[in-house]
Amino acid sequence: MTSVSKNQEPFLEIISTHQRIIHKVCRLYAHTEDDRADLFQEILLQLWRAFGSFKGESKISTWMYRVALNTAISGFRKSSRRPATTDLDSTALIAAADAPSSDAEEETQLLYKAIAMLSDLERAIIMLYLEEQSYEEIGEVIGITPNYVGVKINRIKSKLKDILSPHLRETRS
Repeated sequence: MTSVSKNQEPFLEIISTHQRIIHKVCRLYAHTEDDRADLFQEILLQLWRAFGSFKGESKISTWMYRVALNTAISGFRKSSRRPATTDLDSTALIAAADAPSSDAEEETQLLYKAIAMLSDLERAIIMLYLEEQSYEEIGEVIGITPNYVGVKINRIKSKLKDILSPHLRETRS
């Protein structure tokens, strides 16, 4: 039995159990469905390449976040060097405009738009925070102290409040 086939089953089980981590990272760092699919595949590839060196010194989810975020951020930097393009599918736009949406959905979309306005590091921190990761786990993934995680989270919350406050006033009027 080769090491590839020996590692394949545990790897697939881990991915199956924790794939939402990858989906969330893709949603925050890629803006089109095609880009999300590409980023998802790239993250899977990087996880597979790093799987053999995972020593179990941290939780598997912490390791996955670290690999996924590093892949997304480095991929984002590469793609930001390319000229910006926009895919507008008029059918999708009309369908989206006509689709009924609840207040909760609208608020979630608004939050994601606000998070997208944050820096790469801030997006990573707030995503982990929203996933209810501990300050220690966030610090381990990001590479900062748990105390500094708390400072950063407070600053990010203030920033998000500033970004969202005009929209919140509109909904209350």
